[in-house]
This record gives sequence, structure tokens and C-alpha cells, in this order.
Amino acid sequence: MNVNDVRVRFAPSPTGSLHVGSARTALYNFLYARHCGGMMVLRIEDTDLKRSTSEHDASIISDLAWLGLRADEGPDVGGDHGPYRQSERAHLYEEAVQKLLAEGWAYPCFCPQERLDERKEQQLARGEMPKYDRTCLSLTPAEVEARLAAGEQAAIRFRVPDGEVTFEDLIHGPITFSSDVIGDFIIKRTDGGYSYNFAVVVDDAGMGITHVIRGEDHVTNTARQLMLFEALGRPAPRYGHHSLILAPDGSKLSKRHGATSIGDFKALGYLPAAMVNYLALLSWHPADEREKFSLDELIDEFDLSRVSKSPAIFDVHKLSWLNGLYIRELASADLYELIAPYLQQAGIELDPARREVVSEAVQANLVVLGDAPRYVSVFVEEVDPTACPCVESLRAPATGVVFEIAREVFADMPGEYLSSGEAKELLHRVVDAAKEQGVKGKAVYHPLRVALSGREEGPELFYLVGGLGKSTILARLEAASAFAAGRE
Repeated sequence: MNVNDVRVRFAPSPTGSLHVGSARTALYNFLYARHCGGMMVLRIEDTDLKRSTSEHDASIISDLAWLGLRADEGPDVGGDHGPYRQSERAHLYEEAVQKLLAEGWAYPCFCPQERLDERKEQQLARGEMPKYDRTCLSLTPAEVEARLAAGEQAAIRFRVPDGEVTFEDLIHGPITFSSDVIGDFIIKRTDGGYSYNFAVVVDDAGMGITHVIRGEDHVTNTARQLMLFEALGRPAPRYGHHSLILAPDGSKLSKRHGATSIGDFKALGYLPAAMVNYLALLSWHPADEREKFSLDELIDEFDLSRVSKSPAIFDVHKLSWLNGLYIRELASADLYELIAPYLQQAGIELDPARREVVSEAVQANLVVLGDAPRYVSVFVEEVDPTACPCVESLRAPATGVVFEIAREVFADMPGEYLSSGEAKELLHRVVDAAKEQGVKGKAVYHPLRVALSGREEGPELFYLVGGLGKSTILARLEAASAFAAGRE
């Protein structure tokens, strides 16, 4: 097969938000398709009518778009192999059921659930693998017709052929299943719905899927699906099953470990580029052992042969570290656009003239965008420097001289707010003038920081000068000067 003929699919169920594990599956499919010059199909498997919702459907599509993993075909973009929602494909499943019935690959089963449950308990008690005993396989066509005419409900079972099913997994290598452990399974339920394994095969065949990349929890489904492909006379795709994502304690990643969905991480303020970068590295090991990749670089480098068979541990601290790297690469104007919603939610509104300098001030501290209000607060909160815990710093020797020089210099500020470069120049004037008076180093910077912010730590001093505002700076220096002179 020409690599350009590669067609993969990502097929989520809209019964919840897009989990990070599912997002990684979507990413691996996307990277493989793009690396091969092929196509990715998005298929929504919404046959669970009780749990599937249009809201989850929409959120999955939105989260994939946010990550930059846009499918070539799907419910949102269309294509030549639709419909792309399973709920709209029932007629195709029924056609396939009738084909299997007509060719002897399937048969009606009238066994009530009570009998099946009892039989399963007996088999388990004997230490046997539970499987259907083919009671209904012996029914004659006349008996089947009579029972259906009498109003009895029947499921449709697939007649599993004898022998073994072997396939070459793209990640794990050769895998073999014996049909002895696979009973005749249901492909159409008594309620008229179609089983997962059956619908998936009909869909993959109809959509021309050549490669299926999914979690290893689907390995046991593969034997059933390969049998169905053969019975339907359709070529089967190649399969690759990647490892699952586990929590740091080795258990299944769940809500008790914190954020688990793409929507959760988006709300906290993680960047899509960081999420994609981190998810790619959870099981895939690049040849050059780098930590940071753009999406285009991932596409160029991605190779299924370098995907590990071992479980991947989700380390939110590693993700946060990586996210911080991406945040620090942003232009200050772009950063402000990203943190603005978090500031607005916290009731913080910044004058346009100081957005850039404030963004620069907090950029180095941000791990996630949602931290922005905490770091921006120093620029907007009401502060009385004479009421802060470090107030005695204002009475250190020579602080009066420092405050007087600073008031004279900052009174000449050309505008209410300054760029970081302009603020640095003014601060240098203060430092140089203080040095002439015999005051330098910490004796200049520390009391100025306390006077302007009421804190002993925080953004670089020139950021405070640029982002606090001229009127605020002069008012606080006046209060600090009065306190230093004992006039408070």
C-alpha cells in the first residue's frame, strides 16, 4: 500500500468530555496520518443513546480543534464516506446483518437473559471461560420463523469459526487468539441496537480505514473484528495498540487525581501546543530525546516503532513545566490576550497603556494562564506601604534620600504608564542619583520595592515603575517619605 493511501480514524463516544487518554489516541492517529500523507477520519460513536449527548459531541469536536487536530473527514467537515455519526448509520448495519444471516455467518438467538446469566455462573464455577453454548444454532429455519411470528424477540449472534486468529500488531508484534475462548457473540441486540464490535467493523470497512491506532484495552476486541471482516469479505485494517495512561500511583487516571479532560486543562490555562507536546511524549520516544516539539516537528518525527509498550504515567508537574516554557515564548501582546479572560473573571481590568508591561512582568512566573490574577494583583490592589509587615524597611538609613530622589525623577514620567524600557531608564536615573549621595545597591532597591508594592518580593522593580501608574507611584512615595521622616 502506498503511504499516501493511509486512512486512520478517531472514534470517540460522546458520553463525556475528551479524556487525555482519548486525546493522545487522536494525536497518534493524526501524527501517523500526516506523517504518511494520509487522511484522518473523525467518527462519533453515539449508539449509547442513554449516555450520549449533543453537548459532549460538540465539546469533543471543539477540544480537538483547540489542540489543532482537525480531521480531514467528519461530522463537522463532511466527506465522501459519511454519515460520520453511528446513530445515522443503522441502515448500513442492518444490510451487513442480513448479509451475514443469508450466508450462514449469523443466526437468531432467543435465549432469555436469565438463562444466559445462569449458564455463565455455572461455567465460572467450573473454572471455564464463559461463552455461549450455541443452543439456538440448531434451530431450523421453520422454527425460527414460527418463533418470530409468535412475537418472540431474538438477538442476532455471529457464528465464530474454529481455529486461531493471528495478527501483527504495529506496536506489540504478533498476537494470537484462539476461537475456543470466544463464544458466538451478539451483533444485534433484542432492542434493535447493534453491538460495538459489529458497528465498528461495518464503519471501518465502509470508510476505507487502513490503520487502527487505539488503546491496548481494545486488543481483545481485535480478534472478533478480524473475524467479522473476513465474514463480510472486506479487507481488514492493520492494528496498533498503544499503552494506557496511568496516574502516578499506578492506578487508572481518574478525577480523584485532578484534571483529566482536555476541557479541564484548557480551563486551568494550559496551552494547546504544550498539551500536544506532552501527550505525544507519554509513550512515544523520539530519536533525539528532545523534550520540546512543535506539531510540525512531531509530524516529521513520529514513528509507531518508537511507541513504548509500557504504561505511561501522567505527571502533571512535567506538563506544567513544559507549559511554562511555551508561555515564556509568547509575545507580551499575545500573552495578554490569553490571560485577559482570567483577569476579567477575577474582576481585574487593565488600562490598555499598561497591558504590555504588566504581561511582561508576570510572564516568567506563570506556569498556567490561570495563575495570572495572583501575579497581576500587585499592580491593581490598594496598598498602604506604611501598613505592610515590612514597614520598618521604610525607616532604614538613607531611605528618606532615596524616596526624595525617586519622587523627583518619577514626577517627570512622560505618561501615566511606561514601557519596560522607559521604566528601566528612569530607575537608572534614581540609582545613579542615589549613588552620588552615597547610597547604593540594596539600600536603594529594597525600600523602593516596599514603598511601591508593600511587599519584599515580586516583579522586577522596573516593571512596578512601568505598570503601577504615575499617580499611584507618587502617592505611595509620599506616604513612605512621610513615614520615614516620622510624619505619619
